[in-house]
Amino acid sequence: MLVVDRYNGCHKMPCDIQYCCSHLLREVEDIEKEFPDQNECKAFAGSVAPLLALAMGLRHQPLSDEQFSRQAIAVKTQIKTLMESPARHMAIRRIQDIFTENEARLYHWARDRDVPPENNLAERDLRPTVIARKVSFGSQSDGGAYSRGVLMTVVHTLKKRDVDTAVHLKNTLDQLAKNMRSDPFDLLFPYPP
Repeated sequence: MLVVDRYNGCHKMPCDIQYCCSHLLREVEDIEKEFPDQNECKAFAGSVAPLLALAMGLRHQPLSDEQFSRQAIAVKTQIKTLMESPARHMAIRRIQDIFTENEARLYHWARDRDVPPENNLAERDLRPTVIARKVSFGSQSDGGAYSRGVLMTVVHTLKKRDVDTAVHLKNTLDQLAKNMRSDPFDLLFPYPP
């Protein structure tokens, strides 16, 4: 299961995808901020935002699996009802279209409490890298940005595997120096982890 912010590149991944409710919540809240004079926008945001917030917090509630399942289905049903109610405002329709056109990517959290409805953990993991990029004025070329992205992905993946990153990278480079035909991916990430 991959929890994503609707980035198109992730749609090609050979796994199930869960859209991040946190990103969707921000978009819903932005409608109310962008159109403060529109009652329809206020009502929509006021109805949908609490449900998305509830969906994100539900898995952490001290509930039995049966209680979780009942509440998750109730929240999912309420969200679907709001998304299927015809709206006049185009900003609301845009959000509703996301939900109605991507239903298979929105409710995995409701049937399995182990699936997070948001990717906040991934975002927190990336924050130091993003801040470092911003304070150092980013990459100066597309190639530099690509290299930084690849290196940070490797480093963060190794950290998630509880590997001494510096030692593992050094060993990988030493092995590549001995045999340039070696596959760097296999050296970096031997299976099983």
